[in-house]
Amino acid sequence: MTDRPSAIAGRFYPKDPSDLNALLDSYLDTDLPRRNAYGVMCPHAGYMYSGMVTGRCLSEVNIPDTVVIMCPNHTGLGKPFSVWPDGRWQTPLGSVPVDTVFTQKLLSNSSLFQADCSPHVMEHAIEVMVPFLQRLNPNVSIVPIVVRYTNNQTYADLGHALAETIKQCGGVSKVMMLGSSDMTHYESHESATRKDRIALDEIEKMDYVGLQEKLTANRITMCGDAGVSVMIAAARELGADRAETIMYRTSGDACGDYSSVVGYAAVIIPNDIHSEPVKLAYDTVNAFIKTGKIIDAPSDPTLGGIKSAGCFVSIHEHGELRGCIGTIMPTQPSIALEIIHNAISASTRDPRFEPISESELPYLDINVDILTPPEPIESESELDVKRYGCIVECRGRRGLLLPDLEGVDTVEQQIDICRRKGGIGHTEPVQLYRFEVKRYK
Repeated sequence: MTDRPSAIAGRFYPKDPSDLNALLDSYLDTDLPRRNAYGVMCPHAGYMYSGMVTGRCLSEVNIPDTVVIMCPNHTGLGKPFSVWPDGRWQTPLGSVPVDTVFTQKLLSNSSLFQADCSPHVMEHAIEVMVPFLQRLNPNVSIVPIVVRYTNNQTYADLGHALAETIKQCGGVSKVMMLGSSDMTHYESHESATRKDRIALDEIEKMDYVGLQEKLTANRITMCGDAGVSVMIAAARELGADRAETIMYRTSGDACGDYSSVVGYAAVIIPNDIHSEPVKLAYDTVNAFIKTGKIIDAPSDPTLGGIKSAGCFVSIHEHGELRGCIGTIMPTQPSIALEIIHNAISASTRDPRFEPISESELPYLDINVDILTPPEPIESESELDVKRYGCIVECRGRRGLLLPDLEGVDTVEQQIDICRRKGGIGHTEPVQLYRFEVKRYK
């Protein structure tokens, strides 16, 4: 067993546990909805520079009990793909065990990975992640891996071995990958932002070959691209097809000097957006906002058997509503076309909001609610705010509210909101309808 003492406490982050916890809590947002992820990319500078970005990224994902952390080799020591095989890593918040079951399986699955502690001893790019993980999941174990720059075939081979090991150790619900990387180094804020957008476009497409080509062609000094490329290769094999940039800053945003900065990006490779309705809505919004073009319906316009139906597309940004448009009854020949039509409307035609801009796309969360046909009811007693949506109708005016919405706890609230949305007076006689939804997130 080989334990690793902290190498950077007191320099990259506070040495005092109370101070460290307070700083971590200032970066972490416990109010954000969490989702599962194949992997994330976080920066590894001192907390004063990049802690906000790392905190935002890790606040948005569920931290499983095993996290595979891959980082660049800043020291030049050791084997090219070095795994810390066992023992514990120490931080001011206590010790974190290495998942020895995972490391042993990984080492046996590929001769490329080798047990070697020497490049880890003074390396900071993994250790800066550990206190965040401890704060979010006290039971976390880690798999520390230093990854040097290599060729695309080797990234593919490393990713395959990593994906196979994840499958053997409980799958993506039990294991998450973390690529530790900063972006452009020591250029102006404007230059770094422009160059890093080029690299992030390739990461979002899950194209590590394209990433390597763009880094070389544009002289982008992203330091952890090797580990990120392995993560992308593994995530693709596990089923991922997209990544999201949820925050980007530079060191200039922290210190005020924008003449020579380092770029920091937070990226999530989500594994909770598998439902075809949501993926179709995301693809529609991204394509329409970027190009103004309407995507084609998928080859199976029933999305696996969903009949033509009314639907609502709801878009949130940083937890706040950004657009919501829907149809009570179907207006299109298929559910796929219904979603495409309403996704475009929600992103560009909701009268309450300005159209969504391209710069907002990485920060959007989209839900799709598919409605059952509304049925008339005789009284409020037939409603349930958690189960049923409500429609209130009076002389051609109509207000609708979806079910199970935060802050709507009573039927009286539900009906009152419907009246107000439909411009129906409080004492006017109404016909009530109820419907159910299948909600895709």
